[in-house]
Amino acid sequence: MQLELPYSFLNSLQTVKGFDRNNFIEAHTLNKPVTSIRLNPAKLKNAKDDSFLASLLDEKVPWSKYGYYLKGRPSFTLDPWFHAGAYYVQEASSMFLEQALEQCLPKNIPLRILDLCAAPGGKSTHIQSVISPESLLVSNEVIKPRVNILTENITKWGACNVVVTNNDPKDFNRLPHFFDCIVVDAPCSGSGLFRKDPDAVTGWSLQAVNHCSQRQQRILADVMGALKPGGILIYSTCSYSYEENELISDWICESGEFTGMPVNPSQLNGIIETKSNLSKSPGYRFYPDKLKGEGFYISVFKKKGEANLLHEFKIKNKPELVSKSAQQILAAYFTHKNYFNFLKWQDDILAIPAPLFNAVLYLQQNLYIKKAGINMGQLIRDQLIPSHDLVLSKAMAPVLPLVKVNEQTALDFLRKKEIHIEASHKGWSILQYKGLPLGIIKILQGRINNYYPAAWRILNK
Repeated sequence: MQLELPYSFLNSLQTVKGFDRNNFIEAHTLNKPVTSIRLNPAKLKNAKDDSFLASLLDEKVPWSKYGYYLKGRPSFTLDPWFHAGAYYVQEASSMFLEQALEQCLPKNIPLRILDLCAAPGGKSTHIQSVISPESLLVSNEVIKPRVNILTENITKWGACNVVVTNNDPKDFNRLPHFFDCIVVDAPCSGSGLFRKDPDAVTGWSLQAVNHCSQRQQRILADVMGALKPGGILIYSTCSYSYEENELISDWICESGEFTGMPVNPSQLNGIIETKSNLSKSPGYRFYPDKLKGEGFYISVFKKKGEANLLHEFKIKNKPELVSKSAQQILAAYFTHKNYFNFLKWQDDILAIPAPLFNAVLYLQQNLYIKKAGINMGQLIRDQLIPSHDLVLSKAMAPVLPLVKVNEQTALDFLRKKEIHIEASHKGWSILQYKGLPLGIIKILQGRINNYYPAAWRILNK
């Protein structure tokens, strides 16, 4: 079925910079959306090492170190490396966030960054790959059911410097001037993704655009107090509408507290730089008739004032730490044995990077936390029952035996089926596929227990 764009939609874009009606319609009616992925640099240095991806890789996404276009769209669900967190399937235009982060954030210092509207995790995993290991990323999602997929994707990514929260934007008022950078990929009318989701066309209206614009202003107003003076605000949407993009840029700047910042596209063809009407703030538009990607808008702002690199915050409640003997047991599971503090979390043990520990405790007393650092599992009678989170973490030391499996056994494991392997040892083991861990198993006499999370299992046959 051919995609038909509403006249009211096309007419609303007539005066927007970069909009070319005929080419825009052709791109939406004759051309298919491209598929792109972004590699996890902590787990995968070169996708050409994997036969599944190597045959599909096309050219690189020009504005991302880790982004690649694919020649087609395979079933990612049936690639074990996808479940191991080797890469993330992400729309290419949105990867321009990388340029905003690298060009506008200060270098060589630890940062605290908030990704406010984070699910399902594309931008959060991207941010994590760009920032330093000593920096802290708070990945938030306000809608409770969406927090689970966000947590899953963060866990698969294998990083230890991320906290996942489930809070309303106004809750971040409890953290005045806490963040160096806030990324708001705002809920929007979604017109930039019409090619990927044709059903969204029927839900588009001028009324919906205006409603989204007002909602975006509320979200931004609620969270701005959590940004430090001198901090960076990054705003983006997957909408073409002026009311959700340049108009919001003017709204951000109208108080005089923020000024727009340029992002150099570095001679990249097809990216349209715009200026908002009143504040002349720069913004960057992506059109599918001008480059390989879908519709996207991004703008960057600096909060006025002197940046304060040292932030004082008080920890009200004393944390419940594990005993010194338990610390020795737990530290043995990490390559850098003195890098983590170990915090009791209900029945589990969390490993929190020591440089981030006080900041995480501060978040804990002010927000609802879904995940923090690495959930190691449970310590029972000085024996660790290792978790899936720990096994997928890049910080884990090679202390458990590896069981290398083929694709079919890997898929059986990911479907949480019984698996059959030959092993000369018993006990906890890591199931590995093509060099990457997939999860944890326990080899017993006559059977193998599959500990892949039930909620994550592959359901298709």
